[in-house]
Amino acid sequence: MAKKKRKAGASQQQLPPHVEKARKATAEAKAWKPRPKLPQRRVIGAISGIFLLCVGMVLALVLPAHSLVQDLRSRGVSVAATVVGVDSKPKYVKVRLVSGPKAGTEVMLWDYAGMYPETQTGASMIVTYDPEDPSRILAQNWVEDPPANLPAYGVSALALLCLGLTTAVTWRRFWILRTFGPEKPPASSTGGNEHHGKAVRDTKP
Repeated sequence: MAKKKRKAGASQQQLPPHVEKARKATAEAKAWKPRPKLPQRRVIGAISGIFLLCVGMVLALVLPAHSLVQDLRSRGVSVAATVVGVDSKPKYVKVRLVSGPKAGTEVMLWDYAGMYPETQTGASMIVTYDPEDPSRILAQNWVEDPPANLPAYGVSALALLCLGLTTAVTWRRFWILRTFGPEKPPASSTGGNEHHGKAVRDTKP
């Protein structure tokens, strides 16, 4: 009789498969950790777009100015000139060549990355122009020693900032997806409790 009672007690400890499944789901739900807010792809795309825009602006500020200076250094003609007009709306500096084969010609100075030399009407300066295209002209001292390209430096700093942000946000997204589980629990604790409660009721005599 004792052996039969022990066997009966052991069989009573075994729970139905759906109860075990409910318990497992409940354990998984308890082990689940809320996932931090995931950086959205559109945010990464927007920052990347700003970075590419900044790179394009840097190239637009650096390459034409550098090309102009190199051309004027190689084949430019330096002559005296008189400033005949200065304005800031829109910004420009207009000079009249007073020596050389183009004497008497009035032309506007070419900007260097959007910048112009500080001068005033009536002032004298030495300019260097391209004999093939006199409109490509700069102050001689800017050809010999170009000014700091401040606009390009500023945009470059912004580009580096955007690159750093893009890298950081992309890495955080990758880390969250790899470290944490799904956004929602793998099995709802409510559903697991309902199944568990139903299973317990079913096992009651």
